[in-house]
Amino acid sequence: MRLAVLGATGRTGSTVAKLADAADDIERLDWDGRAAIPERAEVVVDFSVPEALMAKLPEISERGLPLVTGTTGLDQDQQAELREAATRAPVVQSGNMSMGVTLLSVLVEKAAAHLGEDYDIEVAETHHRFKKDSPSGTALLLGEAAAQGRGTSLSSAAVFGRHGRTEARAASEIGFSVRRGGGVPGDHEVAFLSEEEVVGLSHRALGRDVFGRGALRAARWLLGRPPALYGMRDVLDL
Repeated sequence: MRLAVLGATGRTGSTVAKLADAADDIERLDWDGRAAIPERAEVVVDFSVPEALMAKLPEISERGLPLVTGTTGLDQDQQAELREAATRAPVVQSGNMSMGVTLLSVLVEKAAAHLGEDYDIEVAETHHRFKKDSPSGTALLLGEAAAQGRGTSLSSAAVFGRHGRTEARAASEIGFSVRRGGGVPGDHEVAFLSEEEVVGLSHRALGRDVFGRGALRAARWLLGRPPALYGMRDVLDL
């Protein structure tokens, strides 16, 4: 598999590059991300920033190149551009490429569906001090799973801050809390809290290799797929 990495000098992109270089079935192409995508590329893996991804989307779309993207922080217009590109090229998009988080999202959806509104839902996350987007893409992914289980939309249920509020918490809310500090790769917990018990579902990344391995697994899976917008649940057949 001939692989081009967008964002190869970043924290997770460099991990993808390292793992690709060590893999027997991958040839990572020499590309700085600024020039045109190498002609020999068969798939692009992206861990960059929204502006860099948007700059390359027209070329990816025109060439029908499979794309695996873990870039987070896309606004509504950028997300719409990505969906449009996925009508001409197969795309795997996820706020977290780890197998553990993908499985966790399934469990969160099931818990939200079965526990119901007697249980309040709170999503907490911690990342390193350099992370720019907040909440994290993973936290939003887990919030979306909880909303799906509840049969609602995250846009209508999410509460991203309670400072200064004077009213009680609504049962329909999905709350988010964020910490930034140190070098934490990523800690996430979804808590279901009733007046009688607390159920917690959590994931802790011990390093960035777990994200890189998931991205490469997605890249292998994506080769030969028809144009569509896929997620890691598709990759793992969940």
